[in-house]
Amino acid sequence: MRIGILGTGTVGQTFGTRLRNLDHEVTLGAREAGNPRAVEWAEAHAASCGTFADAVAGADLVINATAGQYAVGALEMAGGNAALAGKVVLDVSNPLDFASGELRLTVCNTDSVGEQLQRAFPDARVVKSLNTVNGSVMVEPSLVPGQHTIFIAGEDADAKQVVIGLLGQFGWAKGSVLDLGGIKESRGMEMYMPLWVSIMRALDGNLAFNINVVQG
Repeated sequence: MRIGILGTGTVGQTFGTRLRNLDHEVTLGAREAGNPRAVEWAEAHAASCGTFADAVAGADLVINATAGQYAVGALEMAGGNAALAGKVVLDVSNPLDFASGELRLTVCNTDSVGEQLQRAFPDARVVKSLNTVNGSVMVEPSLVPGQHTIFIAGEDADAKQVVIGLLGQFGWAKGSVLDLGGIKESRGMEMYMPLWVSIMRALDGNLAFNINVVQG
């Protein structure tokens, strides 16, 4: 596939590297053309880089790897609803704010980043997934031994199947993907993050962990 990634940070570059290793065409998008991190990564991985709009143009799949509180603005810069119409948008972001020294969520309880994106870009096919694990585990689930669960939510069944197919390429077994339903379920997925941080601290900073849903 032709995949546009919005965000040049660790998560965006981790996705880009894994996708290039899987022979997908990748464009890493930044707020401005010529972003040094994007250029360096693209040159090292025989990929493309440019603005958010460049990453979305021609993409079969768009991955939002920007910070959750800036996600709507980033997709607006990418061309908004007209540019995203009909495209699958995989949102892996979380609304995390550490400005006060403690973790706060910029949106929770009655809304989520996933819902904000679907409302702002009604013709996009937004799918929420992978936000409940560390960036490395997102694209390499074998870093955590045994079976463990990844969640998915969204309004478009076909779009979710596209994402599930990509998850399979990353190594997520079909039985480990739990479909929670519509995009509203992004709320619980994002509100899990304070617990994720608590678990990480209890594990002395180990990021290679996940949870597994087991039925009785």
